[in-house]
Amino acid sequence: MVIDNATLLIGIAFSSASLLLALLVGWLNSRNETYLVFGAGGMALVVLALMSMGLRNGAYGLFNQLIPFSLLLAGFSLVYAGARRFRNKHAALWPAALAAIVTIAATATPLVLGLSGLGTLVLNLSSALLMLLCAYEHWRSDDRLRLALTAIATLYTATAVSFVCCAALIAIEGSWDLTAPPDNWAEDFNSIISLVGLTGIGAFTLTLHHARVAAHHHTEANTDPLTGVLNRRALFERFGASKPPLNAAVLMFDLDHFKQVNDRLGHAEGDRVLQRFAGVLDQELRQADIASRIGGEEFCVVLRDADQETAKVIAERIRQAFADLELAIDDNGLIATVSIGLAISTTEEDFSALLNRADAALYQAKNGGRNQVRLAALRLVA
Repeated sequence: MVIDNATLLIGIAFSSASLLLALLVGWLNSRNETYLVFGAGGMALVVLALMSMGLRNGAYGLFNQLIPFSLLLAGFSLVYAGARRFRNKHAALWPAALAAIVTIAATATPLVLGLSGLGTLVLNLSSALLMLLCAYEHWRSDDRLRLALTAIATLYTATAVSFVCCAALIAIEGSWDLTAPPDNWAEDFNSIISLVGLTGIGAFTLTLHHARVAAHHHTEANTDPLTGVLNRRALFERFGASKPPLNAAVLMFDLDHFKQVNDRLGHAEGDRVLQRFAGVLDQELRQADIASRIGGEEFCVVLRDADQETAKVIAERIRQAFADLELAIDDNGLIATVSIGLAISTTEEDFSALLNRADAALYQAKNGGRNQVRLAALRLVA
């Protein structure tokens, strides 16, 4: 039995409604992911448009064209807004709003002038453009799940091609004034591809969403919330049970006079000093280096591929950059500084031993007058 186009439209509407509910559930569990609510809003408009087109019983007057076409384009524009926010949660929304205004106006103008075929052609081209824009946003995304992103971009592109086929057939036939909805192989192809595309896009989008949520929870569990660097747990999970990397160095930091910052200026100012120091680490460290806050005002950095001279240069650069901030502690000119202990890895010791040597060097720096870098002895004296 051959399924008519109206039945296919109803099927797409139900598929879209299922996707709408899934996106809404995802958004309710993760309110900061605004791309989900934009996608859900877009699918809601698409459902209304498809239901009205599927239930029009062959009617093709101005009302039966203008309302569903406008809803469809507005829905696709919201989906495009969601795609932009998927790639960048702070992305501007005006391109999507402009796309909605332009495409709806371009489609409505020939419809109002009685050129229903031309209006339908513009609708298909506009829909194809919006699908390609969605594909482009997903393709540009730097999300780690490249396979899922490629699949989504491919499905959007395939849906765009099906809309182009519908527009091309109207142009080839020269059907500028239609009295009934188009009923040809291109429309059937578009309906089938749209049904498959929406289902696949929804499945892959939800997969990406769950992966992002899992990654976010992992990051929260391993990150110090105040400074944004790794916490103690994450540092020891990464290095604690194994030997340090070859040619590695450990820097131990302790912020000088930090108790006075909290006592005289308050804990809010103390938090600001910690954040400023974390900012110095971010600025002065190399991409492969790993920074962590291991408690209070103490930080630890693991330098990869760093010999003694390189490690000393990096440590001194951090010490000087923090002192140059001139964060006042009292009215007598005392500023926030940092003491640093440095240990270079050897082949015999594990990470804990390396950390202990760096910690011993740190205490030498503190006892030696603070605001300096001390190099650890090769071995701790028993």
